[in-house]
Amino acid sequence: MAQNNDEGILIARHTQAKSSIQCFLRPDKANRHGLITGATGTGKTITLQTLAEGFSSRGVPVFMADIKGDLTGISQTGVRTDKLGKIIKERGFDDPAFQSFPVTLWDVFGDQGHPVRATISDLGPLLLARMLNLNETQEGVLQLVFKIADDDGLLLLDMKDLRAMCQHVGDNAATYTTEYGNISAASIGAIQRGLMQVETQGGDQFFGEPMLNIADFMQTDGSGKGVVNILAADKLMNAPRLYATFLLWMLSELFETLPEVGDLEKPKLVFFFDEAHLLFNDAPKVLIERIELVVRLVRSKGVGVFFVTQNPLDIPDSVLAQLGNRVQHALRAFTPRDQKAVKAAAETMRANPGLDVAAAITELGVGEALVSLLDEKGRPALTERVFIIPPCSQIGPITPVQRKELMDGSIVAGVYEKTVDRESAFEAIKGRTQTRLATPAQPDNTAHAPAARAPSVRGTPAAVPEAPAAPERSMLDGLGDLLGGGTRRTRASAGEQLIKSAASSIGREVGRQIIRGVLGGIFGSGRR
Repeated sequence: MAQNNDEGILIARHTQAKSSIQCFLRPDKANRHGLITGATGTGKTITLQTLAEGFSSRGVPVFMADIKGDLTGISQTGVRTDKLGKIIKERGFDDPAFQSFPVTLWDVFGDQGHPVRATISDLGPLLLARMLNLNETQEGVLQLVFKIADDDGLLLLDMKDLRAMCQHVGDNAATYTTEYGNISAASIGAIQRGLMQVETQGGDQFFGEPMLNIADFMQTDGSGKGVVNILAADKLMNAPRLYATFLLWMLSELFETLPEVGDLEKPKLVFFFDEAHLLFNDAPKVLIERIELVVRLVRSKGVGVFFVTQNPLDIPDSVLAQLGNRVQHALRAFTPRDQKAVKAAAETMRANPGLDVAAAITELGVGEALVSLLDEKGRPALTERVFIIPPCSQIGPITPVQRKELMDGSIVAGVYEKTVDRESAFEAIKGRTQTRLATPAQPDNTAHAPAARAPSVRGTPAAVPEAPAAPERSMLDGLGDLLGGGTRRTRASAGEQLIKSAASSIGREVGRQIIRGVLGGIFGSGRR
């Protein structure tokens, strides 16, 4: 149903004998983010589908990961089944206005949707370290690998680039130690093992080009409905760190790419982060701080973020405090931790004098929820016990034939299917190695060799070369003489070495092309 009116998107209601409670999500408050929690099987997926329909019908694009494969039904027109008819009758709902919604399918592995990729450089060492489960020392070495690649102008685009760069740095560790710091073989080995593990999980298909253009997530169809972007995540969930890092990278891309727009009448995009606990499990403090930063500031970019998880304790307090719209499905208090979660969930929702929130959380049925949404002034409304509105589209997954039709008719069909492998670090390092092996070492006979003579041409006697003219003296030469003691030597003086080193450093910084964003960067700022 997801009815729209001036009050917002109707997502839940409860008809009582004397009154009817209706919960509307205001689109102008959707960028204040939200939280959807509840135990398995309590109705979170239906809530996601109803919310996605409501945003799409208002022209707002949506991104959501499909963990169980159920959300693809939003692309097909719903039907009144016996089960749905019974629910509608019991809860006093009107029949939904059955319809379908525009959908674009994505898949990291390219099987159930269009391929979606990122480059190694764009992901950056911080997120990669999280994906590879590196410790602090190993993460520091990985940052050095990126820094050396930047300084040498080597592009890190795919897995083989990073593997080649790690091997190169490891083989030449002694060369880099003075300038960059210690690089241990053990840390390089740990990084390589982590990369191998990610490759076996299919992660190598995620890295490469063409990289995802985040603007392709922000489309509408001919009727003005927002496109619902669905990421097939059933296989991706076999690599939880890859899944969490991938979604976090996309959120970071939105933050880095979109301009500041302030508060809008409706968001530019709504991003649903399902299984959000995977993002925060064992995450280092620096990553939590950057996630908090992105969540806090992405609101001004016109993006709403909804975290979906089973337990509200899965979300750090610093992030939880920024989630204004709440939908709480049932929690089961079987253990002390569960009881703590129930208490925490009740305390974070606005109290209602006529409702015992803590007791209600454990009593909720399937499709029932406690809802507190922001009002026109941005204040949390009183928590209400209501039923989620049934969706207008099909409940359940689509068939392989329907999936193929969606992919063939997509606006990005053919854009990402063919990979591009341009020259990058792997090719450059391989080329250097081949050149070194192909060039035989030349003996140094300059001390006993006669003076070089220019070669003769067609019998013409070779001319003895004239002595080279003395080079013109420059200001830098004078400064080099001054710092080097005023003596001209064949080898560079200390002053000349200092100046050359400074000029080289400046040139590297000016010419650098690989600078990562707030979540991917070595220093946490900048952009390619």
